[in-house]
Amino acid sequence: MNDTKTDPETTVTEVCVLCAREMLESQLPKIKDKGYDFAPQFRQLTIQLYLVGVMWRQGESLGLPANARDHAFSALESMLISDGMKKKDAQKRVAFLSKMSRVEGGDDSLAVSMGYQAMPNDDSIVAVFDEYRNETRVSGSLWRLYERGKKIMVIGGAVAAFLTVWFVTIFLPKTEGIDVLAAGLVAAALVVLPTFLVGLLIYRMKIRKAEPPGARPS
Repeated sequence: MNDTKTDPETTVTEVCVLCAREMLESQLPKIKDKGYDFAPQFRQLTIQLYLVGVMWRQGESLGLPANARDHAFSALESMLISDGMKKKDAQKRVAFLSKMSRVEGGDDSLAVSMGYQAMPNDDSIVAVFDEYRNETRVSGSLWRLYERGKKIMVIGGAVAAFLTVWFVTIFLPKTEGIDVLAAGLVAAALVVLPTFLVGLLIYRMKIRKAEPPGARPS
């Protein structure tokens, strides 16, 4: 990983980003082969934190005068922008990743630590994902449940409101506008609220089922 050859004019940031891309290229097939089913947001978060670790170590090998860990986040921001993300969005994303890069107590997260230790074609990123394989909170199935529930609430609520407004307007033409609006809102709530409660119940059941015996707080 530290043998990346560059032209004299190539910046340290470009070297770190190149190293991260090469490492990611060698690791992604391993993730695909495992067939993980994680929420897309969690998968993206883990990979990006992993790359921070990769670029952190690469920065140290280049003898950065500044903090190599901080520089890794700057390099990731540059990488995100070059991949098409707007600068403001990239800055927000990096700020979020910086917060997520440490666990309680101040230690580096597993993804950052494994990225720092990573070597091309090893199983470092697989080790990170394997650690969360049975974690319901980051599972793809739970994420899909959330997405379906969100669509039902938005589309179902909108349809219920529209039909109610249409019905009141057609069959109760003397109803005042504010009352028509209120009826539509109530109809939407009658769809959204039960859907939300059912989704919350399913979520709690899944989380409780995934907890090992004795793991629940006393």
